[in-house]
Amino acid sequence: MITPSSIFEVFQDKKDRKLYTKNLAPGKTVYTETLVQEKGMEYREWDPWKSKLAAAILKNCQNVGIRNGDVVLYLGAASGTTVSHISDMVGKKGFVFAVEISPSVVRDLVFVAEDRKNIAPILASANRPLDYAGRICQADVVYQDIAQRDQAGIFLKNIHLFLKKGGYALLAVKARSVDVAKKPRQVFSEVRAQLEKELIITDYRVLEPFQKDHCMFVCKYK
Repeated sequence: MITPSSIFEVFQDKKDRKLYTKNLAPGKTVYTETLVQEKGMEYREWDPWKSKLAAAILKNCQNVGIRNGDVVLYLGAASGTTVSHISDMVGKKGFVFAVEISPSVVRDLVFVAEDRKNIAPILASANRPLDYAGRICQADVVYQDIAQRDQAGIFLKNIHLFLKKGGYALLAVKARSVDVAKKPRQVFSEVRAQLEKELIITDYRVLEPFQKDHCMFVCKYK
């Protein structure tokens, strides 16, 4: 049985430890995920092996800060797997600005956005936020998942420009992209110290076994 989870707009089957979101585009899938019909609603299974946000939730993250009606700036949107579930979460009254640097990947993202009118794909580098500053509005949430060395610095740069005061910011850290010579735990500790200078860290989860050498920081803008 699918029931509401402790995370707003996310649902679960406790028996199988599976996560779901209500499908904003009924009958449509994004990445061959399973669709489930129950009590007149259609749900999309959310795969934690393919989404770091789903992995964080299954690792008992208590609050990801995303609500129905929110505006989300998503940095590193890729082909839209996690973006599509956030699209479900914010619903028709919310919106997702999805920034991705790869033209070939953005093409896939455009196809996702055709069925989901609350997603705007943006071809740009998250490290150059002024390039897209004129195309987005202030956000309730900033979410970042990029393979760059200065992940925390890029994250903070975008927060200062676009996140509302008191808004939430989620950073998926890829340790091997930051410094392949250091142990992941050391990288996570250094990133934490950098973030704590400017943000309140409300939650932190290492994402194994779902995502190797990754962690998720959930932060609030002071």
